[in-house]
Amino acid sequence: MKIQKNYKHILLAAIFSISLIFSVSAPAYAADPTGKTVTSITVTGNTTVPEATIMGAVKLKPGEALTADKVKQDMQAIYELGTFFDVVSNFNEVPEGVQVVYTVMENPVLQEIIIKGNTKVSSDKLSSMLTVKTGSILNSKALNENVRSIETYYHDQGYILTKVSDVAMGTGGVLTITINEGMLEGIEVKGNEKTKTHVITREMKLKPNQPFNVKDAKRSMQKVYNLGYFEDVNMKLNPGKEPNAIVLETTVVEQKTGRFSIGGGYSKSDGMIGIIELGDDNFRGTGDKVKLHWEFGGSASNKNYEISYTRPWLDDKQTSLGFSFYDMTNEYNDYYDDDGDTKATYDKRRKGFDITLGRPQGEYVQNYITLKQRKDEYVEWVSGEDYSKDPTYLKDNFGTTRSISLMRVYDSRDNVFSPTEGNRVALTAEFAGKALGGDFNYNKYTAETRNYLKVGHAQVVALRGTVGYADGKMPDSGRFAVGGSDTLRGYRDDQFKGNKMLAATAEYRFPIAKKVEGVAFTDVGKAWSEEGYKLNDLEASVGVGIRVSTPIGPIRLDYAQGSQGGRSHFSFGGQF
Repeated sequence: MKIQKNYKHILLAAIFSISLIFSVSAPAYAADPTGKTVTSITVTGNTTVPEATIMGAVKLKPGEALTADKVKQDMQAIYELGTFFDVVSNFNEVPEGVQVVYTVMENPVLQEIIIKGNTKVSSDKLSSMLTVKTGSILNSKALNENVRSIETYYHDQGYILTKVSDVAMGTGGVLTITINEGMLEGIEVKGNEKTKTHVITREMKLKPNQPFNVKDAKRSMQKVYNLGYFEDVNMKLNPGKEPNAIVLETTVVEQKTGRFSIGGGYSKSDGMIGIIELGDDNFRGTGDKVKLHWEFGGSASNKNYEISYTRPWLDDKQTSLGFSFYDMTNEYNDYYDDDGDTKATYDKRRKGFDITLGRPQGEYVQNYITLKQRKDEYVEWVSGEDYSKDPTYLKDNFGTTRSISLMRVYDSRDNVFSPTEGNRVALTAEFAGKALGGDFNYNKYTAETRNYLKVGHAQVVALRGTVGYADGKMPDSGRFAVGGSDTLRGYRDDQFKGNKMLAATAEYRFPIAKKVEGVAFTDVGKAWSEEGYKLNDLEASVGVGIRVSTPIGPIRLDYAQGSQGGRSHFSFGGQF
């Protein structure tokens, strides 16, 4: 991704001029005075500026030979004091040599300052940057420095096209400073064959007929790319129709967002089952996400389904709505012993729905509220312990969960699919209770932080930390789980469960080939049901892995060595 600039920044022309007049008073003499001895130097024309201030800029001294260069240098030095709009030199011949007279014309007294054309920076802020003050003679040198400071401030805020287009001193001592902030005349989108243009432009912070901001352009490019619909996004600035205006040309390269897969699986209780999955993250080019998962053929999992739909823009405030419905019966491994071996295998049915509303708060913060209903049923024993013979266990772990979750996310990552800088912080609180019609009462809190540091041309250090706490009566399906490819590699999936958890990961990511990335990592973590966090009981692992980008999505392959030996992990989906 890149931004190209196709414009020229025209520097502010000189506001004031100096007349370097090397003249000889006709009544004095007509001969060239150069070479004669300077007998005296005086100043005339000043009414406000002290003569001592002017003479402090004069380098020519009585007794020296007069030269044109010395006179011009003195005139330039006097002018650069900033309080005069013109300086003239005259010479009077005397028997001893020549008298030098510098005649100055003072700038007018500044009575009022008017700032025009500014919409992105307040007049009060710009006025505070001016060192020229009303009631005093206008200092053109200071004014030029003020003009440069104003432009520099605008540029630092991202308004790189802004310039002070005019500075005019009017009658009555009124100074008018006119600012041209550099308008964005329009946005042109190219390369989108499927994606509708408004789906792209609605993500942009930049708006037509507003001053162009390069920081907003960079963020807009990130947001468009983070949609996941495009292989590449480029932006270029083209000249507009009006002076100092531009048109933003956005070119995208679309990638496939639809998915269709047919597969199968096997379990001891079901035997062979078929799987069909349909989905599109950019449904009909609208930006909506839709997914259908269907399983068939098994005795227990026949006609399993899961349907989800997300609409990211319900209104101009970017309110999002997502929901999913599911009815799935699958084989579960539960309750690992201390050596990581399976304690029980059984078929469990989960049926329910969840509905999520989201809305941004500022540029990087998103708030969500989720209503969830889930019913877990113990279907059939497969091997190991038979929980169907333990009514207390069934009552404590199977039933209906109804909860409301609140989530707040801060996300400043530059690329949500493969971050190189920025961070993400997520805070989640889930409240389940019989008051909502469920069978369980509990409160569950989770905090997660992810940080990304670019340490080379294409190398990244990624850090993640998660802490969780819950109280109340919680079923097994709601407990924190640590272990497996997403939390603690080198151990079985969800090997450690409890109402408290800690987990941390550090990864060093580096490119191997196009669309292939290598990873070296270490994981630490565990979950507990006892009181307190037992830091001396944490499990750890180290390992290596590769990431491969494929047409069907990212593939992850990791190998980790933990306290219980080595284990390989194969999974689909992006990394944290």
